[in-house]
Amino acid sequence: MALHAQLLPEPIPTAPTLQSIYAALPDLVLRIREDAARRDRERILPFEPFDWIREARIGTLLVPVEYGGPGGKVTDYIEVIRQLGAGDSNVAHALRSHFNFAESIVLRSLLQPDGLAFERLLSGAIFAGAHTENQTKHPIDIGTTLTRAGDHYILHGRKHYATGTAFADYGSFSAVNEEGEAVFVMIPTDREGVTVLDDWDGMGQRLTASGGVVLDHVRVEPEEIGTRDLSTLIGRHTSTLRQLHLAASAAGAVAGALADAQDYVLEHARAANHSHARFARDDLFVQKVLGDVSALAYGVDAAIRAAALEQEGVATAILEGRPNDEVEPLVIQAALNGARAQLVSGQLALEAAGKIFELGGGSATSSRFNLDRHWRNIRTVLNHNPLNHKARVIGDYMLNGTTTHLEEGRVF
Repeated sequence: MALHAQLLPEPIPTAPTLQSIYAALPDLVLRIREDAARRDRERILPFEPFDWIREARIGTLLVPVEYGGPGGKVTDYIEVIRQLGAGDSNVAHALRSHFNFAESIVLRSLLQPDGLAFERLLSGAIFAGAHTENQTKHPIDIGTTLTRAGDHYILHGRKHYATGTAFADYGSFSAVNEEGEAVFVMIPTDREGVTVLDDWDGMGQRLTASGGVVLDHVRVEPEEIGTRDLSTLIGRHTSTLRQLHLAASAAGAVAGALADAQDYVLEHARAANHSHARFARDDLFVQKVLGDVSALAYGVDAAIRAAALEQEGVATAILEGRPNDEVEPLVIQAALNGARAQLVSGQLALEAAGKIFELGGGSATSSRFNLDRHWRNIRTVLNHNPLNHKARVIGDYMLNGTTTHLEEGRVF
């Protein structure tokens, strides 16, 4: 996505550093985790955690130092999402569109610096939006329209899977203009005619605000309109990164499950009737299960971090202005390995989230602890883009060199 370029802003002296963001992260994660089980159980959207995220200036992470930001890289971004996911994978997931927008703006800054976008990011603003619709025949079809009305435009339609838009300050929405071209608009979410619905009914990730948005004859200014460029190298890189963000959210859920499992054993679990031990923490089988879950979590983290490092290499090559024919193979390989990481981590994550119930008896299934939310959340994240499709595309590439789906900028 590319908004109209603006003059670069002056660096903001009070912008956070990368070190300050990492320093604030542990306490932030603990605060988010503290009430996560109850929020999920009672369906309380995490507006307060998003206030904390704004206060910690997490959303500025990817803004380069030369534009007044912390200068975080892709590996920093994925690590921050993973840690936030350990507090609540809903919160981590809901930041997906924000960082997709930020990465796009950073990579375009070499040729098309967007001062307004950097200014908004540095102010602490959160970005989200929706491009998918559930009332069309095919997921990629767009029914939302953008029509001219004198010196401005009118946006009208309905979006779905508007993840994070309820918590955001700005939303990006795709539409078809009067020439039949696919475009997008970036507008404040509190603009008249924009209604964010809380109608997401998935069994997991219940609090990501992934329901619909009604766009009822919303006024749009010319400078708020941009063109979509999914098939460019930048578009394809950010598409792969969007999938890695989901995997990082799932990795966070595994870390959260591990932490909850450890707390459950130490604070609530009793030894089984036939156990050799008096306390659950001394039961050899309990120790073995927790060790297994810890190893599975380690494997998930390793896969995600390796894929993030490869994606960072792609971003670096683009920012260095390397020729397209040099960047192209990096994009292909990163897409393939990103998909492999999702396939591996998905299997390990589900096993880990299911295994924690072996740490206790019937009480481990109590809604008070809500331990099942981790499995539900992971399963829901993995359903966003079919893993079977990813595996098939990898196999087709290995056997036939086919790159069709790796060049679309949609799934991988």
